[in-house]
Amino acid sequence: MANQSNNQNQKNNKNVAESIKNTAGSAFETAHNALETTENIAMNTVDATKNAANNLTGNTKNNRNNQ
Repeated sequence: MANQSNNQNQKNNKNVAESIKNTAGSAFETAHNALETTENIAMNTVDATKNAANNLTGNTKNNRNNQ
């Protein structure tokens, strides 16, 4: 009887460990996705800033050439 109880405890412990592992994996995946989203936003901001700067300097060059 004690052996059955010990076996059941081991199974329960294994299930708890698997559950913790799965939860940690999901949390890591969520954090990873959030970082990728942040990186994409940052890169889009850099591209938009570059384009705005190019448009501004391009317009300035065009204005000088037209004068």
